[in-house]
Amino acid sequence: MATSASCNWVFDVFPSFSGEDVRKTFLSHLLLSLDRKLITCFKDNEIERSQSIGLKLVHAIRDSRIAIVILSKTYASSTWCLNELLEIVKCKEDKGQIVIPVFYGLDPSHVRKQTGEFGETFQMICKNRSDELPDLWKGALTHVANIHGYHSDNWNNEAHLIEDITNDVLGRLVTLTPSMEFADFAGIEDHIAKMSVLLQLESEEVRMVGIWGPVGIGKTTIARALFGRISRHFQSSIFIDRAFVSKTMEIFRTANPDDYNMKLRLQECFLSEILNKKDIKIHHLGVVGERLKHKRVLVVLDDLSDQLVLDSLVGGTQWFGCGSRVLVVTKDKHVLRAHGIDRIYEVGLPSDELALDMFCTYAFRENSQRDGFNELASEVAKFAGNLPLALNVLGLYLRGRDKDDWLDMLPRLRKGLDGKIKKALRVSYDGLGCKEDKSLFRHVACLFNGMEANDIKMLLADSGLDVNIGLKNLIDNSLIHERGSCVHIHCLVQRMGKEIVRTQSNKPREREFLMDSKDVCDLFNGNSDSKKVMGISLNLAELYELLRIDKKAFRRLRNLRFLRIYRDSLDLHKQVRLHLPGGLDYLSPKLKLLCWDEYPLPCLPSSFRAEHLVVLRMRNSKLEKLWKEDESPTCLEVMVAVPQPIWMLNEVYMQVCTELEALVHTGINLESLYRLDLSGSSRFRTFPYISTNISFLILNQTGIKEVPWWIENFSRLVCLEMWECKSLNYISPNISKLKLLEKVDFSNCGALTDASWLDREANAIHTKLPALSFINCFKLDQEALIQQSVFKYLILPGGKVPSHFTNQATGSSLVIHLLQSSLSQQLLGFRACLVVDANELKPITSSWIVSCHFTGKDSSSSFGSSDCQLDIELPRQMDNHLVIFDCCFPLNKDNDSLAELNYDPVDVEIKFTSDSCCEIKGCGVHCFSDKQLSNVCEADKSNMVTAEEFGKSSAAARRSRKPLRVTGKTIQESTDLSCSQTVEEHWMYV
Repeated sequence: MATSASCNWVFDVFPSFSGEDVRKTFLSHLLLSLDRKLITCFKDNEIERSQSIGLKLVHAIRDSRIAIVILSKTYASSTWCLNELLEIVKCKEDKGQIVIPVFYGLDPSHVRKQTGEFGETFQMICKNRSDELPDLWKGALTHVANIHGYHSDNWNNEAHLIEDITNDVLGRLVTLTPSMEFADFAGIEDHIAKMSVLLQLESEEVRMVGIWGPVGIGKTTIARALFGRISRHFQSSIFIDRAFVSKTMEIFRTANPDDYNMKLRLQECFLSEILNKKDIKIHHLGVVGERLKHKRVLVVLDDLSDQLVLDSLVGGTQWFGCGSRVLVVTKDKHVLRAHGIDRIYEVGLPSDELALDMFCTYAFRENSQRDGFNELASEVAKFAGNLPLALNVLGLYLRGRDKDDWLDMLPRLRKGLDGKIKKALRVSYDGLGCKEDKSLFRHVACLFNGMEANDIKMLLADSGLDVNIGLKNLIDNSLIHERGSCVHIHCLVQRMGKEIVRTQSNKPREREFLMDSKDVCDLFNGNSDSKKVMGISLNLAELYELLRIDKKAFRRLRNLRFLRIYRDSLDLHKQVRLHLPGGLDYLSPKLKLLCWDEYPLPCLPSSFRAEHLVVLRMRNSKLEKLWKEDESPTCLEVMVAVPQPIWMLNEVYMQVCTELEALVHTGINLESLYRLDLSGSSRFRTFPYISTNISFLILNQTGIKEVPWWIENFSRLVCLEMWECKSLNYISPNISKLKLLEKVDFSNCGALTDASWLDREANAIHTKLPALSFINCFKLDQEALIQQSVFKYLILPGGKVPSHFTNQATGSSLVIHLLQSSLSQQLLGFRACLVVDANELKPITSSWIVSCHFTGKDSSSSFGSSDCQLDIELPRQMDNHLVIFDCCFPLNKDNDSLAELNYDPVDVEIKFTSDSCCEIKGCGVHCFSDKQLSNVCEADKSNMVTAEEFGKSSAAARRSRKPLRVTGKTIQESTDLSCSQTVEEHWMYV
């Protein structure tokens, strides 16, 4: 008998089943689960079944390492199934094939003895047969029933049964596969599952897939784990690393980068390895395609940054045979794009929990914390920023050391990067193609981490750095990444960037940027001028001694363009250690960025021209006005005079400026201003008329009493936030004329009673739908809001679903009944209401999924299901509130037969789920009339999102279980509505 490991298997699993019982239910879910683990299954694609199994099925059984026999009630009624079973038992005995029986709704003894309903069915199929097959079938059934397997009745949850079977199969494959050294790598199975979606190993097309991410993220580990897991499915396979390329090209170090002989040499070495033949010689570059075009091959190119190598070795999909896969691993996304590879897996950082497990694996040889080291291990993992490379280096460095050693070494870790980590991270920076990109990286690392990309572009508009292309290059090289509209950099990469700046000179005044509090203090305490320093970033929390700045100190910094003095928390009780005892008489006219938390003076220097100022941020300052009226360059009869050049301002942040009462005269229009944030300026009482081009207006916790009629002039307003404006009692109906408005937040405005401005029909409302938040606004007429308004979503206080929602239930799901006549309509639409408790520590944008499942009157006739998704911004700790939104599920025009089916009534089960830590305590649904549905859909057609657009991976599962296609849509629009970020969220990364 051949051993299982010694055979050349084509498939991992062959499923034997009765399609009538399990194809659209249990089997479809099992196959999906196996696919996600990159376990290759034979799929018969519902081929026509005859009395005898065909040659294709015989080969599939013989080429499968494991056979899963799903024994169900009608299994014995099919001669096809019984003949399959004979072949499976034969392969078990002859080839060592593993057989896993699943008794689905059956007693194993009934199969073993052919008794009960199963036995009666078997006797019927054997009746009147004179050949030897009945005895062979009987023996095979008895044999398989005696194998330890899975009895579905022993599981309360079918999903758990499928998970156990999948893990069992994976475990058996691991024991039979020699190259599974990465099986214990924390999180590897998640990566494998995501890669399986891109690889689609069951497809016969040739696919090229990229793995992209920063240095140290684990790209090579994932690639090697994949190679070990799937290489057995290919006729030939090769893993090409940097050492292979370097050795091959060594003799061509001084040659032209496009040298023809060098390309030939690359291809010769490549073919020798993949065909396992020594010293292959070729004379033209078409040989690879000729030799491999009929072979199913797996090619992995690791740590690739050279476009020439990629073009030479895997020039195109036509070079390889059907079912081949090419996997390219790189930190440079442009390499993938330039080669036409659009299936790209971006490797992200592990979660905090997973990162801690990884660190513990390296430090303690187990993925759990050791007693007495819990806090220390968490701190080190946090210091590593969850980067797998850093977790590995630091874990190995600390392995075997006692607690005292850990405590002694932590200060060293905080002070600077480990040499191995620094060397690895520096590779990406050194590999940047031009000095402009390197300069842009240093700007981001030292000053702009967490800032919006558009702001960076405006701040560096005249720098000559070509910021648009530069940011793309930094992203492609995994040095920075975008999150929403903001640019972010990993904490260790940022530290590397700062250390590069520190090496520019031993003297702080001769560096381009200063970030360390000691260096900044040395600069201000000295008397030397500096023409080099362009930017200062000082964290007030790092000042441990009093810093007194002379009023003329900034005259020595005439090239200063970016001044950022900040506190990385808004703790108002912190001692202020920065003083201006003589005031301040000068700021550089070149300043483009002026951010000064806790600014101690009542106004800015009157000599400050602000000719280039783009961003002004003065949080928690003592400002009463920007300039003194009698000293400002442009004298206006206003409380706060504004010089002409400041009209170029794009953003103004004046949060928690408790002395501020007004900004500018109502006649002033700062044309470039698009964001104004006055949050926490409690003495500010007048709605600001500062720019008709404003897009984001954040007036939280101010003393404003009304939203005036001229709000209609703010035609570009996207977001208006006025939460905790406790004096606010009136909102002009003209706010409804703003066509771009997406978010309105009047939460905790206790004096607000009237919301008639939401009557959109009366005000000829535009088509853009805003998100409305009225948290803790208990005086509002909620019934009017719920019944008359059209919105993206609405949040109201309340612990009970209002009576307007005629279908109600506790928990997160309910069932409504539709008459057969309703199925002839094009749309199923309803307004939903959820009673929600949110216990988040900070505001979040939560993704919500609404699922509809259609069943007939006998409950077993399932003929359609659909999902849709919407994003809702939730505040922190929102207890007993209502979240209300509209959903619209079109009934596909191709499904005209739906209305003809004899299902009257049809039950529609509606389920609501959220990805956040929210508890759904109750739900309700109000179905729309035809007129209401028409109004809702017309209100914002652009917001419709099809179910196919939501989650490709889940689409396959839905297709496998429904013969009748019903697509789902929602009028909600997934969009980033966050315009007033917390300190941690908006540009406070240091």
